Amino acid sequence: MTKTGLACLWVSAGFCLVQPVMAQDNLVPILATNGPAQTTTVKKLAHLSLEELGAIQVDTVVGASKHEQKVTEAPSSVTIITRDEIQKAGYRTLADVLDSVPGLYTRYDRSASELGVRGFDNPGDYNSSFLLLVDGHRMNVPLTGNAAIDRGLVVDVDSVERVEIIRGPGASLYGDNAFFGVINVITRRGGDVNGAEASASGGSLDSYDVRFSYGSKFTNGLEIMVSGSYYKSAGYPGLFYKEFNQPTNNNGIASHVDSERADNLFSSVTWKDFTLEGALVGHLKQVPTGSFGTVFNDPNNQLDDNQAFMDLKFEHQFDNDLKLMARLGYDYASSIGTYAGNLGLPSPVLNLDNFLSQRLTEDLELRQTFFEKHTVTIGVQVVDNLEELQRNYNVNPPVVFLDDRRHGFDYAFYLQEEYQVFSNLIFSGGVRYDDFYTVGSTVNPRLALIYQPEKNTTLKFIYGTSFRAPSPYELYYSDGGVTQIANPQLKPEKITTYEIILEQQIGAHFSASASGYYNDIENLIETTTIAPGNPEEGLIQLQNLGSAKAAGLELALKGTWAGGYEARASYSLTEARDGMTGARLVDSPEHLAKLDLTAPLYQNKVFATLECQFMSDRVTLDGSENPAYCTVNGTLFSRNLVKRVEVSASIYNLFNTHYGDPGGPEHLQNIIQQNGRTFWLKLTYCF
Repeated sequence: MTKTGLACLWVSAGFCLVQPVMAQDNLVPILATNGPAQTTTVKKLAHLSLEELGAIQVDTVVGASKHEQKVTEAPSSVTIITRDEIQKAGYRTLADVLDSVPGLYTRYDRSASELGVRGFDNPGDYNSSFLLLVDGHRMNVPLTGNAAIDRGLVVDVDSVERVEIIRGPGASLYGDNAFFGVINVITRRGGDVNGAEASASGGSLDSYDVRFSYGSKFTNGLEIMVSGSYYKSAGYPGLFYKEFNQPTNNNGIASHVDSERADNLFSSVTWKDFTLEGALVGHLKQVPTGSFGTVFNDPNNQLDDNQAFMDLKFEHQFDNDLKLMARLGYDYASSIGTYAGNLGLPSPVLNLDNFLSQRLTEDLELRQTFFEKHTVTIGVQVVDNLEELQRNYNVNPPVVFLDDRRHGFDYAFYLQEEYQVFSNLIFSGGVRYDDFYTVGSTVNPRLALIYQPEKNTTLKFIYGTSFRAPSPYELYYSDGGVTQIANPQLKPEKITTYEIILEQQIGAHFSASASGYYNDIENLIETTTIAPGNPEEGLIQLQNLGSAKAAGLELALKGTWAGGYEARASYSLTEARDGMTGARLVDSPEHLAKLDLTAPLYQNKVFATLECQFMSDRVTLDGSENPAYCTVNGTLFSRNLVKRVEVSASIYNLFNTHYGDPGGPEHLQNIIQQNGRTFWLKLTYCF
């Protein structure tokens, strides 16, 4: 955290099975763009009229404009991953889900997963360049801006109904962190569960996970949901790092120092216009990489993160097309990073980072439709940063290097209009003003034209700006001048985005999209060393030194067929370079290619999914090459083969591909090797 023709191809270890398409006469499913196939059926494509083709349903998204709308009408490039797709593909974390999305990729440094978006992953920004929401509630930690996408997420993946990935600038509605986009995790409601579920799973690396969930919707309208889970993994018993290959460092072997533990509790209650929701997570991860110059192979090196939130929301639709939303949210986050240092004493000295933040957020939003063509949204947000505490100290002998405590208010106003100019043309425009107690004010607009020349063709033209305000950690963290000094003069990072999107429904089986974009980024926050001749000579400091430019193309195709056959394919091309030197950005793959194939093997009760992911080479921090690689995952999933029972079996990195991710500035390793072949088995019983 701180210092921190084949319809199915199933490949497994030693066998291959091909399942032919079993056509149903004159029946095909209606396709939902970027979503699951609907149960409604229509005549074969050859028999469809233009009216029937125009009636093909599309999926809806909430996070793009803060209200439900068709994906084709959203002023953004949107991908939706559903619970059904999550189950069939065997995704275990949000990071797994995001890895399947066009233009997105993750980097794992064996302490946490970081997300790269459209060729940009600034090592050390801790996932603060995108906004993470859970049911619309902001989850980026107040003190650091980071967002957990692995086991540290407040909800486990089994509690997720779907995930909305909204690319492009989102600051005109959401403000801070919506730099490259917004990820909205939508949880299951009580009626979705409709009873109780118990789940147990386990697999490689001595890992297991248990979960119990209960949900119900009563006749009086009351709906409740509660779910708890516990995960534990011993991790790799021995990880070899050649950079530490000396006898004093156990010959470069990190032995039994890769363990992980997480426990989650999530609940929601809905009654009439009110929704009360809360969640908490505790996440403990040992760090085996010897990062930040810590003693290698010391079991004390670890990150202990805790996060919780409560959210009370009131929504009411009045008879005159006026909708009111009022929201009160509370957030708590704490983190203790423990680092074993060698100071020449008989035993390592433990240095601790202790971070604590509490935040109270009040939102008021009004939405009104005028003259059946103008939908106007206005909103105000007030944030009370109740507590922002940063401490750094040695345990024994006790020495305090940093004890920084702050409190302040942030506020924002925003306005958005969606104007139905013609029946096939929508103008969407919005602007937001933010004022921070730390860095002052910023204004960010977004403009979009959404044009449908044909009923199943959509063109979107989007312009917008976003920002990422430096976090209190970036502004004020210091270790007393031992190695790092603070920089309270940091300014927000800024991005200007231009994007053209084509979305096309191709008959009743396929939906396709193509997106071309250009991003211009300024004031990037980077780590530098103070030059000679200055009082702080040789110390490191964060400064607004960087800029970047990125141009790219994303192509995506999705198909569904009768009987449960599905396919998703995407290709992304990105050219992301330093704005001053023209050099390729670190951890920026030029090419990403992804393919997911799903087919029913038995009576629409047993499914096989094959997933292939290719990533081209990346540049590491020292300018060398992180080689390209391709991984293959396979999952068998069954539901109701035995009544009330769901079973899945997954093999990840099926062919045991040897690959790695670039290390960060805190690592001695230039490339951090990733997991080989692993397996995971899961059993769920529904009461």
